[in-house]
Amino acid sequence: MQKGLSRKYMIKQFTFNHFEVNTYVIVDKETCQCAIVDPAPEASYEDEQLLRYIEENSLTVSHILLTHAHVDHIAGLRQCCEHFHLPVTMHAEGRKLLRQAEAWGSMMGFAVDNMGDLEVLEINDNDILHFGETEVECRYVPGHCPGSLCFVVHSERLVLTGDALFHYSIGRTDLPGGDYPTLIEKLKTRILTLPDDYRVLPGHGIESLIGKEKKYNSFLI
Repeated sequence: MQKGLSRKYMIKQFTFNHFEVNTYVIVDKETCQCAIVDPAPEASYEDEQLLRYIEENSLTVSHILLTHAHVDHIAGLRQCCEHFHLPVTMHAEGRKLLRQAEAWGSMMGFAVDNMGDLEVLEINDNDILHFGETEVECRYVPGHCPGSLCFVVHSERLVLTGDALFHYSIGRTDLPGGDYPTLIEKLKTRILTLPDDYRVLPGHGIESLIGKEKKYNSFLI
């Protein structure tokens, strides 16, 4: 493993593709098992960067997780699933977006194939995923788009929010399937109820804290 990392668990962030999506690798250091969240590499060198990190740290990928299936967050999904021989783990309501990936990609500058044939492992609100000694709680937070999940890692006191919650902002709701009142209600009841010191790791941009979002996010005050 990387030198200087003494914590039992760790998380590695990459920023990929022309939409600058944050891809995360959550690692259980006791077992070297990990989960990849939102595999978004667009270029071959980005694919290589992610794979090199996995290989150099002798990690075993147990899950490929999606916060949601907008095309910028799944730019490298097919390559990732095929390389690690794993299904994509996601909420059932996001499967329509997965099937539409090629069409959305043509509008947004992503050269991706239709991904409707990928094997899918469906997860739901309140499900708990395990790899090694790590537990990941799934919280369904629609409003940005159907099938939007946030992943809470209580052992690390953090939540990966995808495009539902950003630093002092929220996800857009003007795309098909978006719903502003639903997003606000779900963020207030499912995410801002976490302790103030939980780190917020969003799908784009810099991280924040739950306490800061409760105090300063003008959408949620």
